[in-house]
Amino acid sequence: MQFSSEQRLDGGVLEREFTLGEVPGILWTPVSVSAPVPLILLGHPGGLRKMYPRLVGRAQRSAAEGFATATIELPGSGDRPRLPAAEQARADLRRAMEAGEPVSDETVDALILPLADQAVPEWQAALDALLALPGIGGPVGYSGGVISIGIRLAVSEPRIAAAVLFAGSLVPRAMFAEARRVTIPLHVLLQWDDEGNDRQAALDLFDAFSSEEKTLHAHMGGHTGVPQFAGDAAAQFFTRHLK
Repeated sequence: MQFSSEQRLDGGVLEREFTLGEVPGILWTPVSVSAPVPLILLGHPGGLRKMYPRLVGRAQRSAAEGFATATIELPGSGDRPRLPAAEQARADLRRAMEAGEPVSDETVDALILPLADQAVPEWQAALDALLALPGIGGPVGYSGGVISIGIRLAVSEPRIAAAVLFAGSLVPRAMFAEARRVTIPLHVLLQWDDEGNDRQAALDLFDAFSSEEKTLHAHMGGHTGVPQFAGDAAAQFFTRHLK
């Protein structure tokens, strides 16, 4: 892990950009806490610079609660090399949605499964490096999307103790089998009127999780209309499980 820049943000937050191999990322830590702090991995749909305003807001809120947060760029997004198969699948997805046609399972698989296959090992490598830094300890949480990446991490990464999952992305049928193996505490956010999401599939996915503690928070509104108070509930969830 190589740090390339750092700056102090409002609220006593230190922001450091880094690269891990060729994967860019950002780490945010509260500067007022001396003891090692828990870590939350911030998931997103790709395009780190485009997502930055939302990510830094989540990071500052988490720092106020005593958490470090970190994120990395997804494969094929931002300045990373494009994935031709995923680009084709994305074009097929747009074509189907514009025509008002159902999105085929083949398109969803081609778009999501290779992404999860590559992104999850990268997240695990980032976690190795982050937990080796002074001032960052466990436990670890995951917050955000793509939900299939969160599911795969919850199944394959024992250091993740709890997760807030955003049910706003298409889910391959194969991920339902993985969801049944998820047992960590879950807090799932669902926008009821999300125009790009299959609401029933999201409900079926929630039902598939095997976690003893799982809560579904559904809010009216479209994909980007998550209410501010939803962050309060997510923060309380992580405080309960990571501290």
